[in-house]
Amino acid sequence: MRAAIAEADVGDEQIREDPTVNRLCEAVAERLGKEAAVFLPSGTMCNAVAIANHTRPGEAIAAHRHAHIIRFESGGPAALAGVLVEQLEGDRGHFSADDLRHVATRGNAYIPRMSLVSLEQTHNLAGGTVWPLDQWDEVCLVAHERGAAVHVDGARLFNAVIATGTDAARWATPVDTVWVDFTKGLGAPLGAVLSGPADWIEAAWRWKHRLGGALRQAGMMAAGCLYALEHHVDRLADDHARAQRLADGLEAVGMAVERPVETNIVFFDPVPAGVGPGDLCERLAEEGVGMGALGPRVRAVTNLNVDDEGIDQALDAVAKVVAGV
Repeated sequence: MRAAIAEADVGDEQIREDPTVNRLCEAVAERLGKEAAVFLPSGTMCNAVAIANHTRPGEAIAAHRHAHIIRFESGGPAALAGVLVEQLEGDRGHFSADDLRHVATRGNAYIPRMSLVSLEQTHNLAGGTVWPLDQWDEVCLVAHERGAAVHVDGARLFNAVIATGTDAARWATPVDTVWVDFTKGLGAPLGAVLSGPADWIEAAWRWKHRLGGALRQAGMMAAGCLYALEHHVDRLADDHARAQRLADGLEAVGMAVERPVETNIVFFDPVPAGVGPGDLCERLAEEGVGMGALGPRVRAVTNLNVDDEGIDQALDAVAKVVAGV
């Protein structure tokens, strides 16, 4: 990947003359079955651009209450787009079509119009879970029946593709806009690509500039993303297998693992093994193992920088901590 970055053919991305960026956007749009795409520095900016471009101030959007756009984006929907967020419940990050029917409204003098439904695939805080395809289709159908567009935070969309064998374009078919991230399991240093209808993407460029996302010789980073798209998608299966092995090993020393582990994210409660989340993560860091405490849970994510020896190291470190308490 570093060689591809060093050798990248570059131009001025801001005026759409970077050939490598253009090639990346074309490749992503084709893979997702969309008309066009735009390169952005981060997934959070993809969500910000998409929400602002789909809505008008004072409107409402719907998302699961643990969605990334609510929990980890600094109030972006309110601050940047001026929209309300209707927070829906749902098992493992997935609300139902009926849940959406209860809140999706075209609006009136008293109630804001719901103009957007946001889905997350895979769902981060739910443990890297994959939406059931029939539920996905039903939610999209209800959204469109009620006059709302559907946007997908697809940070780990390719994990869902590998876990289910369902093609990326099939996931993208019933939705209006979707982005994919290249800095998660795909391992690029920077970049995400937002795709959708050509006229919508053209309008998204205005928000890209407004939010400071216009770039110059961005082909260097796009080259890393292209390399990841061509070489790192199929290998996500390795991350999934290692996550399963990590989960099994954690359970063997008394951790309460949230099951099933569907992709590359493992959440667990260490208290049954006699140690708190923060204390465990601090002690693991001393052993060279990085995990994150999120409230009463610990989050561990497998990726291309974690090989089989890395899983062994993590499990050995956890066992050492447990033995010490």
